[in-house]
Amino acid sequence: MTKDQLIAGIQAGDSRTLSKAITLAESTLADKRNLALEVISHFGPQDSTYRIGITGTPGAGKSTFIEAIGTHLLQDPDRKIAVLSIDPSSGKTHGSILGDKTRMNQLSAHPRAYIRPSSSGTQLGGLAKNTRLAMLLCEAAGYNTILIESVGVGQGETEVAQLTDLFTLILNPGGGDELQGIKRGIMEMADIIVVNKADGDAERQAKLTAKEYSMALHLLPTSTKPVLSGVEVFSSDSNSGWIPKVITASATENKGIDVFWEKAFDYEKCITQNQWKTAHRKGQMHYWARKSVQDLLLAKLEHYEDAIAQGLSAGKLPEEVARDVVK
Repeated sequence: MTKDQLIAGIQAGDSRTLSKAITLAESTLADKRNLALEVISHFGPQDSTYRIGITGTPGAGKSTFIEAIGTHLLQDPDRKIAVLSIDPSSGKTHGSILGDKTRMNQLSAHPRAYIRPSSSGTQLGGLAKNTRLAMLLCEAAGYNTILIESVGVGQGETEVAQLTDLFTLILNPGGGDELQGIKRGIMEMADIIVVNKADGDAERQAKLTAKEYSMALHLLPTSTKPVLSGVEVFSSDSNSGWIPKVITASATENKGIDVFWEKAFDYEKCITQNQWKTAHRKGQMHYWARKSVQDLLLAKLEHYEDAIAQGLSAGKLPEEVARDVVK
């Protein structure tokens, strides 16, 4: 498809054209990716959208929770939801199941919802390489609420916070204690923590887990934004004026879903009124610009794989090999 055809299709809200544009953005071929960038540049930034990142431990029910909150929000006729679901890739075969959409049958059938599964590939941090471009294309197509589901993560995979306004962490009942809650990493990045599967015999344990995390979060110190070369760097816990909330929910029984949206919209109102959302997104732009520079510089190093193999065969340290490659 040509640039004009892609633009026209996206403006018309055609989901097939949107999918083709995202495929171009995900391509490793420079010409195809550049075409996607031209389409995104045509539409420009969509500042009125609401970007929500959802991550959590494997098996915490992220996909089921997304379907529950998505179908609930679509009761508002002014809402259009795009779900970008990142599936982990095999370290052996490099393949992905891309099966998260099968857990969202009701949401995927809704005319105002769009679900796009993607493979994480070799990327670390819980996202795919070009998730940001896919998000921008969805916003250009008129989706005003973007839900980004990262892969099942541990304590260090927090890159989804560099892409969204609200960072949501989904946990299982009994997933930790107060000490776990005050550990640095993913806990201190969260704006809302949801203890999911709070039903049946696990409901009491879920409430106890939520209480422990709530107490622990109040022990985290308030930090200031770090500065790198005179540029303000994004930090999720940096004076947004928001105190993180911990709630319980059951996606299968539709419990706590309205509470989640109540907190989510309270958060959006808070960061919009104090102008933090604008500064937050500017900081994210710096982050992705730096990361794109690193990716492009790596791509320009010709035959660096051969140089690595030769250097290691010569008995050099990996750090020495890297130094020689970039000379």
